Amino acid sequence: MLNFIRQGAGPPLLLVHGLGGSWRSWATILPTLSETREVMVLDLPGHGDTPAAANSDTFTGLADSVEKFIDAQGLDGIDIVGSSLGARIVLEMARRGKVGATIALDPGGFWRGWERTYFRATLTASIRLVRGLGPALPSLSQSAVTRSMLLAQLSARPWKLDGDIVATELKSFAATTTFDALVRDLATAPEQEGPAAETSRPVVIGWGRQDRLCLPRQAARAQEAFPSAKLHWFAKCGHFPMWDQPEETVQLILDETGKSRG
Repeated sequence: MLNFIRQGAGPPLLLVHGLGGSWRSWATILPTLSETREVMVLDLPGHGDTPAAANSDTFTGLADSVEKFIDAQGLDGIDIVGSSLGARIVLEMARRGKVGATIALDPGGFWRGWERTYFRATLTASIRLVRGLGPALPSLSQSAVTRSMLLAQLSARPWKLDGDIVATELKSFAATTTFDALVRDLATAPEQEGPAAETSRPVVIGWGRQDRLCLPRQAARAQEAFPSAKLHWFAKCGHFPMWDQPEETVQLILDETGKSRG
């Protein structure tokens, strides 16, 4: 069973975090979303307060776990938002026909050629550094200079981020025991596929123009896989729109979800 929290009231909305994160990864936008949505925010297997399972070190295993969660909670057709790895998972849920409106923020899974090596090498080096810093992470995260050094690949403006939120996220990265195995799997697995037939349920793919992990050039491949999807660009934004452009991210989610669909 996946750990999750439920907050707010209104049309239901499910949030799926990225690699190494937890439900707390949505801290910058969760309070605002919960003003008008009943938001369910989960911890993927091996992340946060959800224990690792036998297959939680692969993308397919994580996607299957989210599908089982949707079925167990009676959430078939729920509107869903994902970030990074979570964005690829929500696209997979859309491909399987499990969800309603789908918003994928900077999804992984569209790397080709040298981009796969770049993704694996840079993330592997980053997680080693974060683990090595260990107990010093909370204090280092309070410094704009240090944040800029640690998060240059993930944020367009790391010096502006909240130090406590950064510390929580970096500690979560370091504590995720399946992190390395998932990086290997993601870097070598086949590219994300789209639905076999066009879906009437809306899909929105959001991408930061300064994303240095899932490069902006990959957005065209994501849209090719999901040809009916709308592409939304975030200016002055890195890999996590909810960090660099929280207000715009909230507005996009509210505009595209919570609608009655026949």
